Amino acid sequence: MEEEKIVNEASVESSNEESQVQESPSDEKKKIKNLISLSILLAGLLIGSLFVDLGQLIKGGGISQKVLDGKDVFSLNDKTWVAFEDPIVNVQVITDESCEACKADDFLLQLRSALPTISTSSVAYDSTEGKDLIEKFKIKTLPAFVFDANIKDTGLFSQAEPIFKKEGEMYSIDTAQVGIPAGKYLELPTIGENDIVIGSKDSKVTLIEFSDFQCPYCQKFQQSVDEILKEYGDKITFVYKQFPLTSIHPKAMDAAMASECANEQGKFLEYADKLFTNQADWSKDTNNARFGTYAAQLGLNVGQFNQCVSSAKYQEKIQANATEAQEFGISGTPALFINDQFQPGASSVDALKKVIDEQLAK
Repeated sequence: MEEEKIVNEASVESSNEESQVQESPSDEKKKIKNLISLSILLAGLLIGSLFVDLGQLIKGGGISQKVLDGKDVFSLNDKTWVAFEDPIVNVQVITDESCEACKADDFLLQLRSALPTISTSSVAYDSTEGKDLIEKFKIKTLPAFVFDANIKDTGLFSQAEPIFKKEGEMYSIDTAQVGIPAGKYLELPTIGENDIVIGSKDSKVTLIEFSDFQCPYCQKFQQSVDEILKEYGDKITFVYKQFPLTSIHPKAMDAAMASECANEQGKFLEYADKLFTNQADWSKDTNNARFGTYAAQLGLNVGQFNQCVSSAKYQEKIQANATEAQEFGISGTPALFINDQFQPGASSVDALKKVIDEQLAK
């Protein structure tokens, strides 16, 4: 029995010796050090807000979560901070720094008043990032604005979703709808095979007008256009595009259709003159009888003309013209491009001649 006790004690000692080989004194110190570090970390997490509050009391700075949770407005470093429910929204402003008209300061000021949580960054339109965004969102004018995905979680988005266009996880804003004038055009309106073209197609200067036959300003502007066409002849190309503002001019679409049907028979300018000259008459009509009368007065094939009008043959073309105008941020008529120079409103003959002469001199 004594021998068995001695053997067991020897076994325990042997086991303790093996244990000592596996756990060295340096490992023991590391274990203690780690336990101390963990205790400090846990203590810091538990009373961290207290540390910040004490620091705030002593130094006058630092805001803890406890303070943030208890206030919607507070002051710090001579500034007033306000809590908002909207998330931070990053806005990329695509612009051309050399273009004075492309500056977006006024719009951003208005935007910040509606959405105070925006954070803006400028993107050069000719940079790799800028080109990618322009291609992705089919941007035609500068400045342009692209928002990150957080915009969809804001009150502004819920109220004005139709003015935003989504591509992937980002959104651009329709600058025309919010009244931001184009500072620079990255593209120009195209001239299609079916567009109404007056003069040589190979001239150095091209005028592209978006117009509405029921628009009184367009009626006045047509006098300037007629004079320009008479003076410059084949030195310029004139392109007429339909932009009937049907929300305020209920007969504008019918008039546009009639002019297209007259153009089909080679009498656009003559018919346009009839429409503008007699604008006050046909605008009040409840039917389109006068349009056929004007066609007869100009010697058109009235049967062909009436069939063209009644079948709405050029409906898609007129709508395509109107859509193109809207894509370029045009919201009113008349609107004229002289090469890459945009002339909104009923410009005078002298103003038009000045721009045309400058373009011809290049």
